[in-house]
Amino acid sequence: MSKISLKGAVLGYPIAHSLSPLLHNSAFKLLGISGQYSAIEVKSGELQKFIEVSGSDFDFLSLTMPLKEEALNLELDIKIDSLGNRIQSLNTLIRTGDSWSATSTDGSGFIKSLTNAGYSHFDRVLILGAGGTARAVAGALDDVATAVDVMRRSVRRSSAIAACFEKIECSFLDWDDLVDLSGYDLVVNTTPSGAADLVAENLPRQVNGVLFDVLYKPWPTLLARRWSDAGGKTISGFELLLYQGIDQLNLVTHLDVNSIDQDLRIALSNATS
Repeated sequence: MSKISLKGAVLGYPIAHSLSPLLHNSAFKLLGISGQYSAIEVKSGELQKFIEVSGSDFDFLSLTMPLKEEALNLELDIKIDSLGNRIQSLNTLIRTGDSWSATSTDGSGFIKSLTNAGYSHFDRVLILGAGGTARAVAGALDDVATAVDVMRRSVRRSSAIAACFEKIECSFLDWDDLVDLSGYDLVVNTTPSGAADLVAENLPRQVNGVLFDVLYKPWPTLLARRWSDAGGKTISGFELLLYQGIDQLNLVTHLDVNSIDQDLRIALSNATS
């Protein structure tokens, strides 16, 4: 039984749908940690003020849209690790006294999700989108992909996502709802809900690769449903939520949270079934 007491929260907007409180509070209970984890609405432009006013009330904070990039510019005593600086995206803030440390567990959670599904390498990968989650995915693909294309909506994000790779030189495609996805053995959708619906409508009749859609509610997304109908395999953002949360808790608690992954999966499954 642990003697640790922790208080955490996930910040973002919208936030009411988040399953992070269920995940973290279930982990606290399983690990014997006293404390509480909640979901708090913090809109774009409000993160600095929230931490100034309420940051000292928390031991750690999880960040979701639209705060993963905003956190890079906080005027605080904060140390961002090399990964966070490289991918320019943060989902974890940990407080020590008046100081904070920051990183992202999205990439490691992404890789663990693929590993759990039985995948270790891909020849051709396409990332849909180029935002904060896309950069975390890009930063994690170096060791598991041979070639990566990124289909972007905006040219201005290109240099930031290119810098996420250390071994691979990615290629860029302008957004095209008629893009041919049949040549990829992994497609990762990091766009907001509905943004890839026209891509879904134009899927070929048969696909052979894997679709990893980072969304988990509602599930399946239109893209995931059409992908499955065309014979492809899908992995949901539910997996990413689980494993990035476990990696976050490993950092915060210094306990072996991996040992309770199946218990956490059951807790999440019960909540979404």
